[in-house]
Amino acid sequence: MQNSGGAQESGAGRPGPDAAIVLSDADRERLRYKAGRGLLRALAAQAVMGLAAGIISWLVAGVEAGASALIGAGAYFIPNALFAMRLLMGLLSSRQASPFTFFMGELVKLGSAVLLLALAAYLGQGWLVWPALLFGLVCVLKGYVLLLAFRRLP
Repeated sequence: MQNSGGAQESGAGRPGPDAAIVLSDADRERLRYKAGRGLLRALAAQAVMGLAAGIISWLVAGVEAGASALIGAGAYFIPNALFAMRLLMGLLSSRQASPFTFFMGELVKLGSAVLLLALAAYLGQGWLVWPALLFGLVCVLKGYVLLLAFRRLP
């Protein structure tokens, strides 16, 4: 059965799939809290994974490998942490979120990570251990696996 707007009703008293969702102020606040907590958990998991990569690399291959792993981890973690802080500031403000702003922030974050990796390659030519650097980078990129393991995904 169709109503006058062309949308089908999906049962007695329930709105159709094109109906707007109305949130109360308490619901919005709860969603903001959960989103902020999820961002902080993801950052913490990435930091733990980056430090673990540094320690493992140091124990397996020495100080230069440990430093290389930390550089690789930091090349992604630092821009990601700055972007997450920007997102947290947006959660605290009363302005409406913009998808364009989010995607521009993602673009800046990824570009910054590439620039930091290029800078590390340029400055660490004599001592940089590439497998360790890549290990640290991948560990931070896959920090959410730690959240999956402990069932802490938001």
